Amino acid sequence: MSKNTEINFVGQPIFKQVVNLLEAISIKSLVNKHNSDYYYKAFKAKTHLITVLFGIFSRCDSMTEICEGLRAMGGKLNHLGLEKAPAKSTVCDGMRNRDNKFFEDVYFKLVRQYQSFLSDSRTFGLTFKEVLLIDSSTIRLFSDILKGVGRNPKNDGKKKGGLKVHMLIDAVQSVGRFIKITEAKVHDKNFLKELELISHSMVVFDRAYNYYNQFALWTTKSVFFVTRIKKNALYTVIELLQENQKQKGKAMVLREEIIEIEYTPEDENGKKLTKEKKTLRLKKVCYQDEKNRYYEFISNSMDSTAEEIAFLYKKRWGIELLFKKMKQNFQLHYFYGENENAIRTQVWCTLIAQLLLTVIQKKAQTKKAFSVVASLVRMHLISLLDVYELLRSTKREYLKKRGSPPSPMQTSFAF
Repeated sequence: MSKNTEINFVGQPIFKQVVNLLEAISIKSLVNKHNSDYYYKAFKAKTHLITVLFGIFSRCDSMTEICEGLRAMGGKLNHLGLEKAPAKSTVCDGMRNRDNKFFEDVYFKLVRQYQSFLSDSRTFGLTFKEVLLIDSSTIRLFSDILKGVGRNPKNDGKKKGGLKVHMLIDAVQSVGRFIKITEAKVHDKNFLKELELISHSMVVFDRAYNYYNQFALWTTKSVFFVTRIKKNALYTVIELLQENQKQKGKAMVLREEIIEIEYTPEDENGKKLTKEKKTLRLKKVCYQDEKNRYYEFISNSMDSTAEEIAFLYKKRWGIELLFKKMKQNFQLHYFYGENENAIRTQVWCTLIAQLLLTVIQKKAQTKKAFSVVASLVRMHLISLLDVYELLRSTKREYLKKRGSPPSPMQTSFAF
């Protein structure tokens, strides 16, 4: 068979090439900040991070699979940045006791490090300093560790526990800028109170985050938002700006109007300051897309056109795709620990893994989908191939053998 000159062998497995991206930040300083190695002589924080990342990239379903998989690699562990395969009991203790805040800080340090690299040059043709997207995703599990959402099940069924990942991302990036992990029962609107937004920024989110008191505070600070109005919202129409006849199969603005909504002022803890209600003036846009789906948006940006408001809300799909990537390409329905700290640690490590693959995908300048990138990394995790060449390669044919193969009648067998 002819020699394949297309393969680019390197001295490190693909997993080590991906983990090398962690060297862009000082993990040691974060270890010192959180005192993460105080109770551990052998199982250091960086070893803990690499161990969990190995399980995430290889899609292991349990801690047993991770530790047995590492143990079976023998002499290759030094290439993975490990001196030896950790014992299952040691890793489980680390998952249970090492503060997940360390892994949280690792993630945000990486985000700040690669923020400019991941930024896109797209512009929206708008006057906002930045366009931000907000959404949440619930990770369910049958457990009493974290309280779930919804009504209690009938017929003595077991209520699902879970956690909720609240995320804020830049519209031109694909990583979370601000993330908070809470119990699933926590209402989405509470996340808005913790955001520190600059003036003349635009925030886009779904109607689950409708919180008129927060909207009023943002308006005084020139922070703008776009969201969908709740179906049971009570408001007064102040002025009709435009109204158009509906046309089937055409994306268009059907109605644009100025409305006023009443709300009760609250303090930082959500307690009502007075019984007297105040009014908030907003712009309401009724919109139909090309598939004849009907939407009603509200915004405090009076200078934005109805088309711009509809366009901004459409950009919210970007954060939906981010959650979809996370849930489809990583094992977030199997947990490596049973207590809350272990679950949070795994979620932060999953976000780190997703960020590292996003950086790899961007560096490789490949057109392959993120799911394909994740699959190739998983299948060749310990292969000594150049990860960037692997992702760029578009070859699909097998190499031809030299000469013609012998016919079956010419083949002789020796016994």
